[in-house]
Amino acid sequence: MLRLTIGARQFFARLELEQAPQTCATIQSMLPLRGRILQARWSGEALWVPLGDRRMDLARENSLSRANNGQLLFYPGDVSEMEILLPYGLADFACKYGELAGNHFATIVDAGAEWRDFGEHVWWHGAQDLTIDEV
Repeated sequence: MLRLTIGARQFFARLELEQAPQTCATIQSMLPLRGRILQARWSGEALWVPLGDRRMDLARENSLSRANNGQLLFYPGDVSEMEILLPYGLADFACKYGELAGNHFATIVDAGAEWRDFGEHVWWHGAQDLTIDEV
């Protein structure tokens, strides 16, 4: 399980170990991951964690372009920067160059109203500090 600590809030996500073992291992190697979470620019109802210009040599695995509430996607960098997309509603993963596909590596447990409300909070109130660790 992953714990996402965002400000004073905590959310938990189940790793998709069977569907995305290499991506899960890559994410686990990056933990604890600290950064900022903000409203995605191009992808609809989603939050975004930019991870910079690094690139990971990681194949497509359990890859999605259209993601639903709570499906966390990792993009290892190529056309766009390395990033994590965290939908709180319907999302069509994209960058300024067009559609992207990210590896679905985790799913928010009980991604209901609280997760959606938090996404809308970031939309209206701006970026938040984020820590992702394993529990």
